Amino acid sequence: MANRSVIIIGAGIGGLAAGCYAQMNGYRSQIFERHDKPGGVCTAWRRKGYVFDGCMHHLTGTSCASALYSMWAELGAVQGREMLYPDEFTSIQATDGKTFTLYTDIDRLEQHMHALAPADARAIDEYIRAARRFTRFEFFGILTGGTWGMIRMAPYMPAMFKAMRVTLEQYAQRFSDPFLRRAFPMMQYDFANIPLGLHLGFLAACHNHTMGWPQGGSLPFAQAIARRYQELGGEIHYKARVDKVLVENDRAVGIRLADSADAQAGAEYRADVVISNADGRTTIYDMLDGRYTDERINNYYANPPDRQEMGLNIYLGVARDLSHEPRAITYLLDQPVTIANETHDRLDIELFSFDPSMAPAGKSPLKVTMPGSYAYWQALAATSKDRYNEEKQRVAETVIDAIEPRFPGLRGQIEAVDVTTPLTTERYTGSFQGLQAWSPSGAGFTAMLKGLSKTLPGLDSFYMVGQWAGATIGIPLVAAMGRSLIQNLCKRDGRRFVASVG
Repeated sequence: MANRSVIIIGAGIGGLAAGCYAQMNGYRSQIFERHDKPGGVCTAWRRKGYVFDGCMHHLTGTSCASALYSMWAELGAVQGREMLYPDEFTSIQATDGKTFTLYTDIDRLEQHMHALAPADARAIDEYIRAARRFTRFEFFGILTGGTWGMIRMAPYMPAMFKAMRVTLEQYAQRFSDPFLRRAFPMMQYDFANIPLGLHLGFLAACHNHTMGWPQGGSLPFAQAIARRYQELGGEIHYKARVDKVLVENDRAVGIRLADSADAQAGAEYRADVVISNADGRTTIYDMLDGRYTDERINNYYANPPDRQEMGLNIYLGVARDLSHEPRAITYLLDQPVTIANETHDRLDIELFSFDPSMAPAGKSPLKVTMPGSYAYWQALAATSKDRYNEEKQRVAETVIDAIEPRFPGLRGQIEAVDVTTPLTTERYTGSFQGLQAWSPSGAGFTAMLKGLSKTLPGLDSFYMVGQWAGATIGIPLVAAMGRSLIQNLCKRDGRRFVASVG
């Protein structure tokens, strides 16, 4: 079994993690990446000195108190990198000055909520007690801790499952204060229907400082893991788009390139194992011609959502110091606005001034994120590129007008503007319709645990890692998936799995 070879399609976080652990365990691996940089959707870009981050909001495992920290250390992602912990998770603000701020310190949050809605003391106390219970264990350990992680969490399971049975929207009905009842469901990226337990997991992790922000954001984080992989002896081929997975006798034996910066189109590479961290639909139905599926996989890809949460993003580079502002704001509008054919009565704003590396001194990147329809933007682009670009510009102008009252003088301070749509994501990452993976219908939380297509029926020596394989999203989850895959390969090959810190 010595010197077994592995080919990995895609240098996203899952592919990079699989590559790092493959190298640590004596496999010879290569990664083929269609882009000119690592990270996949975990990326960022510069406009006029401003860093516009396209992925990260928070990262789990940012301190050694987290079970995930050792994984990030093994991947070289945290060494020498300052971790930042903003005081606020988000702040819901009305134009009349009413504000509900989700402080990451639970004691401060308790005082704030009682001052805001003293008549709702009973519901507030119940919520705070539940939050404090969640600080006694690491919620995200259930997703990455394996059997022992589940055993360690056993005493807390009743509280966790109780909180998972109610949504933020449902819990909000317990408050009599109209503003708190409206604001409470907007605390978690404005996803009102997520379980209360998932939100409490985030809040507890922020309180415990096991969740934070790696200085520099998404791209330097991904680049650090890519460096670790190369230091371990792995090789990354950039601008190398894979056309087909080569199969012989129902066994994956290599890949054929569609194009590459350093090889002719049609070049073939062989290996004992093939791993795809690429877009799921492209992998299964294009690279493998749809030959290895089942009813569950077919039904999943036959029904992609059109309306994508966070599918439309407006980035602004502002010559203004916003470091005194909260990390994120949900701004409640007096008058709804129509943006890209959808009506919005609030706008979700992310501010990055807490990280001084994201902009020149005294300046700030700002991001407004909202749902986006792939069909809407595709129809515009199909009509003409000019109409598509004109609509992007109109979206930016509408957003600027809408948030100007919250930031007086903002328009005159804007130095850079960028708008990304689902088509942008599809073009730059290869993700089908610009989508991140979605949970199978009716699967809910179990999709995170079971995944969707980590292997394909009838195909040997082939594996998938990443969002599509797990039918879930989250940087720690896909990295842990890459680690687990190599553990299983070692077990199958009779090797002792080893992991080392760089």
